[in-house]
Amino acid sequence: MNREREEINKRQRDFYQNFDKNLPSKAWSYFRNKALNSLKKQIGVEKDIYNLHKSWFGDLAQKKVLDLGCYAGNVLSFHLAQHSKEYLGIDLSPKGIAVLNKRLEGIEGANAKVIDFLSEDFKEKDFDLIYAYGVLHHFKDVEELIEKLQEKLAPRGEIIGYDPLQTSRPIKLLRNLYRPFQSDRDWEWPFSKETYYKFEKAFYVKERRGVLGRAKWSALLNLLPISEEKKITKAKTWHLEDWEKSVNNDKHLFSCMHISLRLVKKPVK
Repeated sequence: MNREREEINKRQRDFYQNFDKNLPSKAWSYFRNKALNSLKKQIGVEKDIYNLHKSWFGDLAQKKVLDLGCYAGNVLSFHLAQHSKEYLGIDLSPKGIAVLNKRLEGIEGANAKVIDFLSEDFKEKDFDLIYAYGVLHHFKDVEELIEKLQEKLAPRGEIIGYDPLQTSRPIKLLRNLYRPFQSDRDWEWPFSKETYYKFEKAFYVKERRGVLGRAKWSALLNLLPISEEKKITKAKTWHLEDWEKSVNNDKHLFSCMHISLRLVKKPVK
């Protein structure tokens, strides 16, 4: 491991040990959690992503699964652990992994450990599924990440991920203004168009979905003198439009704030 990445990993471990954010990061988190997360719940974004990823998992009975960057696990982490043949969660945070291992007690074939995915110490491979919820954008070197993902996947193995996009001009502007003050900027690299196309070139994109394209403007509806019911109805309409159009339309996909990807390993030529 090179010294720069080792230092970044150390700071990342320390950060997630107590989530010690500076004032600008706290302000950004407040905006994101207050405005976006509540909106996502109101119009069904979170539910749709959960159901989508669960449907993409398919039958897990014979699958070896890696939950990459899992921290203490989420709802789908436990679905994977309970239904797969073999489940491994990995993260840089000792605190998160300790909590997850406690929760995994009694689930046969499921465990978690503290390790760097890119490290030579991580020997496990031949995963049928790599689940990476909010994780792939933490890797600065996309080519190195893609190479390691290909190395760890079994033939025809799949990656299911969910990451922020930095392709909408207003969002890119906001992020660029905030970035110099961001506590976790050294491991936060939202997907650019270039990043997306690198993944598209390296894997088969079996399916994709974008969220918070037109729907991100729903927060502005609160400024209008219309009923709450009409606001929610309009926001849901915009979300459905984002959900459907982002499947095949790159322009619409890149107007979104987040992307779900289902990638399949290409056969070796």
